[in-house]
Amino acid sequence: MKFIGFAGWSGSGKTTLIEQVITVLEARGLVVSLIKHAHHEFDIDYPGKDSHRHRHAGCREVLVTSAKRWVMMHELRGRSELTLSEALSQLASCDVVLVEGFKHEPIPKIEIYRPEIGKPALYPDDPCVIAVASNVPLATALPQLDINDPAAVAAFVLQALALDQPTGLSR
Repeated sequence: MKFIGFAGWSGSGKTTLIEQVITVLEARGLVVSLIKHAHHEFDIDYPGKDSHRHRHAGCREVLVTSAKRWVMMHELRGRSELTLSEALSQLASCDVVLVEGFKHEPIPKIEIYRPEIGKPALYPDDPCVIAVASNVPLATALPQLDINDPAAVAAFVLQALALDQPTGLSR
């Protein structure tokens, strides 16, 4: 499974850029999946729903399915969170996985950098950063991508992963 990371500080525009890159890759016929790392507690369920009640009653896993989508919720109940490798193994086959977050994971990644948010760039200290998407020119030998040009960022992803053609995976 081919994957590439998108890393940067909160507020840098990672989610917006990734959303736009997904649209470009999907339009090229690629099957795209995403893993997002959250640094805080999150919930896709809410009180009053049957699945929420079942999880809080003690279920480790709850799978909800319909004609449109399905979701599996897995309660860790004190066990360690998934590693990136474990998370990747949970996904169905696809052409490319975009990984948002996991900024300290030793994977190839594109840094999303906006100096105006007041945080330091990651690329000077992270040898896994293979390009920087920014809204300003930077003093680096790394490839620089325009954060406002998702087609160029998508083209870089395709080149970096040697993904010229969709694999023909069923949707």
